[in-house]
Amino acid sequence: MEEKLLTITEAAEILGVSVDTLRRWDKSGKLVAIRKEGGTHRYYRQSDLEIFASDLVKLAHDWINDGMELPVTFYCSNSSIFQARLAKMQDALMRSGTFDFILPLIVAVAGEIGNNSFDHNLGRWPDIPGIFFGYDIGKRRVVLADRGLGVLATLKRVRPELKNHLEALRVAFTEIVSGRAPEARGNGLKFVRQVVAENPISLFFRSGDAELRLKKDNDQLFITRSHINTHGCFAVIEF
Repeated sequence: MEEKLLTITEAAEILGVSVDTLRRWDKSGKLVAIRKEGGTHRYYRQSDLEIFASDLVKLAHDWINDGMELPVTFYCSNSSIFQARLAKMQDALMRSGTFDFILPLIVAVAGEIGNNSFDHNLGRWPDIPGIFFGYDIGKRRVVLADRGLGVLATLKRVRPELKNHLEALRVAFTEIVSGRAPEARGNGLKFVRQVVAENPISLFFRSGDAELRLKKDNDQLFITRSHINTHGCFAVIEF
């Protein structure tokens, strides 16, 4: 039996984007529609939509670098929505029955990174406020991203001597320093580093043209220059 085709309106409702967005994605090749022989109307397979929505890394990457419209499933416009979805992820992890001993740590690491985005960009979002937050328990992956100021611009408010994104990432993950003077805050990413080094969790984190990798049993920071200049911050947690 052939899979039922969905209209462009039905597909837009499933993904939580506008019909115009789907037309643009079809034209650009981001999400190609099906056209029945001799017809001009766009149709979509349910399975194609599910595969598209499950490619969290690509979705987040396209959003922070191109500003593409996000499916509402992955967009948290404020911290309250983020906290609600973080709790939903925790429930899903608990139901899986697989990650008992690291479950609270996965949630804590994701929470620290997401909360940082809201805390350090409060009232300062350059264009699109809020964050991307998605997870795939089957692939053991959590993805977060924002189009905020980025680590360097945030830290330069209190550490103006920082010269580049590489230095900024090193400071963010090794020193207790607040990006919101004169508050004595800034321990969140140090906590993330410690949790990852001591547990079966890995982290990829990019801001500007610098990227950092952390994994279990390796407390050393591996920071390199990226060929991609990322707006804001981009993080992938794997467990």
